[in-house]
Amino acid sequence: MWSNKAENFIVEGQVMVDRPQTVGQLRESGYRPQSVKDEMRKNLIRKLRSGENLFPGIVGYEETVTPQIVNAILSRHDMLFLGLRGQGKTRILRSLTSLLDDALPVVAGSEIHDDPFAPLSKYARDRIAVEGNNCPIDYVGTADRYFEKLATPDVTIADLIGEIDLVKHASGKELASEDVLHFGLIPRAHRGIFCMNEVPDLSPKIQVGLFNVLEERDIQIRGFPIRLNLDVCIVFSANPEDYTNRGRIVTPLKDRIGSVIRTHYPLTRELGMSITDQNAWTDRDSSTQVIVPTFLKEIVEETARLARQSPHVNQASGVSVRMSIANYENLVSNAERRAIVQHESLAVARTCDLNSMVSSSRGKLELSMSDESGEEDKLLGRIIDEATKNIFDQHFNPKQFRNVVEHFDLGESIELGDGLSSEETWQKLSAIRGFSEQVEAAARKLEPTLLEGATKTAVHASVAEFLLDGLYCSNRLSRQPRGTGLQYGK
Repeated sequence: MWSNKAENFIVEGQVMVDRPQTVGQLRESGYRPQSVKDEMRKNLIRKLRSGENLFPGIVGYEETVTPQIVNAILSRHDMLFLGLRGQGKTRILRSLTSLLDDALPVVAGSEIHDDPFAPLSKYARDRIAVEGNNCPIDYVGTADRYFEKLATPDVTIADLIGEIDLVKHASGKELASEDVLHFGLIPRAHRGIFCMNEVPDLSPKIQVGLFNVLEERDIQIRGFPIRLNLDVCIVFSANPEDYTNRGRIVTPLKDRIGSVIRTHYPLTRELGMSITDQNAWTDRDSSTQVIVPTFLKEIVEETARLARQSPHVNQASGVSVRMSIANYENLVSNAERRAIVQHESLAVARTCDLNSMVSSSRGKLELSMSDESGEEDKLLGRIIDEATKNIFDQHFNPKQFRNVVEHFDLGESIELGDGLSSEETWQKLSAIRGFSEQVEAAARKLEPTLLEGATKTAVHASVAEFLLDGLYCSNRLSRQPRGTGLQYGK
């Protein structure tokens, strides 16, 4: 923290010019150290007052999760983010660095970001004792003050806390000297944020080793009669304890964590679509432009939402938001591939492209114990069809299209697929009596902005396929695989 005298150096976390370069200059500048949690609290209050977005890129948590985080930081709590996979826990944890000052003065060469006014390590204490006010200082940015470790069963106390470094001992340092110590990740996160991801995977004895860090904020390494009073904000992520039987968070560790933040999946389809639009890779380095109609985006998100409700899916495992993102990318890729093969510069995605979502959905969900592992693809196909029906029913009534059903009742059939261009698809479907006018009306309802210029025929083909698929999913038509395509009939 800086007083008014230091306004030429850092003001409210913004890096300025002419920073102090020695301990003496830092002292003259009016700098006053503050704990990392006070620093986060100060910057959070500043952002709240200015109306700044606290977690850019995080959508749908504004009224549920964000208030929990704000309260925890204002209370100077350590935090545990508890939620199923694909709920943005790690992204939020990494964005906590935005609440740190842009530059932190430390003793030059210190491994653990020693405060020039209150050094902890022997290295920093000795250097200041010898050089005094002339001791040089460095500045550490926000990225270097965040340390993250993925919990695995082989993590040791030495990794987290520290150990005697036998290489240092072999180079001549005495075992009785602190110079022989190697600091683990938590001491290196001194004056910063330490994150432990998937904490239930830590063995219970390692979790016990964190008790003192959370409660007393100090560590001990081997038999050394020293205590390092660390200034660190510790955050964790975890799936609910019943997610798997790999492990659990021991109760005394949970007791020492200030706040448990519950995350969740998008509460509405619109939020899910917004997250997918934000994260999916659609800005391709290709000469082919791909347009995805809104109703297909809705089907992509509805597929994930239905999977989260299916009794055939293990809901304790969850269905990640990454499923919608990967499915959307595959949908775009399939339309792009079709356009490239057909030598088209513009592609509008169609329902035949939904088949590409099966490969990107594999591994994104786990079947329940009663379902066989080989049934995953069949289940995904049923969920995609159900999602298509839900979106179709939201916009249309199957009774509107009696003429289409009657066309197939007469024994007619149509074979479609992504091997056909938009022009070929539309020529086949427009042959159905009265269907052209119905597709035009439906397109004006669903995608009015795409009915001008070069996209018109492609949009008509996309909407027509959607209507045909909706009628099949409503049990009005039959659909059979034929080679790489699908045959619709009675």
